[in-house]
Amino acid sequence: MEELLLRIKKAVMAGEEDEVKELLERGLGRGMEPRRLLEEGMMPAMEEIGRLFSQGEAFIPELLVAAYAMEAGLEVLKPYLGGEMRGRGLVVLGTVQGDIHSIGKNLVRMCLEGAGFEVVDIGEDVKKEKFVEAYKEFKPQIMGLSALLSSTMQNMQPVIQALREVDPEALVMVGGAPITQEFADQIGASGYAPNAFEAALKAKELVERRG
Repeated sequence: MEELLLRIKKAVMAGEEDEVKELLERGLGRGMEPRRLLEEGMMPAMEEIGRLFSQGEAFIPELLVAAYAMEAGLEVLKPYLGGEMRGRGLVVLGTVQGDIHSIGKNLVRMCLEGAGFEVVDIGEDVKKEKFVEAYKEFKPQIMGLSALLSSTMQNMQPVIQALREVDPEALVMVGGAPITQEFADQIGASGYAPNAFEAALKAKELVERRG
């Protein structure tokens, strides 16, 4: 069993989508718990690739192939996990107005789903009003704002202000290449994460703290 979990981890990190699916099916066939396959096989792979990325030892292409392999594996496990996939709550994600980049946001979505969140992705170049509409419609536990450009990161604060006018207790996470903890604090964000995997950890922390 331990060997299979290690093989799953290596396959996810290598971006071997077909192998990941085959190994997961093998594990399920042996009666292994779907949650164990996810938490002890797939998630450690994203944790490791996230750590390497944050240390400059892995780059966006490696992060992407691992994330796609993770997504392929989630498709295998979702029917078995059922309601567990939504057990931690709902997150609405979007890239702020003026920014059409989606890679970082998509990685965060995959990691959040792997961590048991339901995710609604409202896309790129999202206006303040659309974030507010999504908050009212979906009533998420967390709103996630992404920006890849220093010129568009300034559009985060107006979104946070608008959301807090609707709900002063709204939890808003921010992230993206130019974002720092200091900037997140300045604009009143509830949380910040330097990479996709840590975004999933931070989201769990915020939800648990809120109770």
